[in-house]
Amino acid sequence: MQIQRIHHVAYRCKDAEQTVRWYAENLNMGFVLAIAEDRVPSTHAPDPYMHIFLDAGGGNVLAFFEIPNSPPMGRDPNTPEWVQHLAFKVDSVKTLEETKARLEAKGIPVIGVTDHTIFKSIYFFDPNGHRVELAADTATEEQRAKLDAVKWEMLEEWSRTKRAPKHAAWMHEAEFSN
Repeated sequence: MQIQRIHHVAYRCKDAEQTVRWYAENLNMGFVLAIAEDRVPSTHAPDPYMHIFLDAGGGNVLAFFEIPNSPPMGRDPNTPEWVQHLAFKVDSVKTLEETKARLEAKGIPVIGVTDHTIFKSIYFFDPNGHRVELAADTATEEQRAKLDAVKWEMLEEWSRTKRAPKHAAWMHEAEFSN
């Protein structure tokens, strides 16, 4: 078997209509599809829901469920909020900068532009509390090759020690030496 692509990624939302409008207005995502049922097709449990699908570009689909009969949304208190996020690729650092200015003008707090050496990104939250990242690739072929050459060694060292291997420390040396 060979996976062709991600069909869709689904998250929970507080309000389906608000979510559709927010992603359309702020990230230019088109509203693709809505499905609503009174029973869950896979389990047959009686649990009404609205399932919305948004065009995330390049054949990618971002979906959300509004499930009003469940307890209010929360997040895993044991996982830092920076860990779980949706990351979308954009075409350039200029687009990141322009989007940051546009979001901040609407009162949406934005972290970044953050330099990850091989890409730059900005971070903000959607109305459901999901962290969103926009990223623009900046890697050179040499940087990609250096990272590719050490990926297995890094993973094996991490698995043994649970400490950050230094194989790719060059990516942030200047940032953390100050």
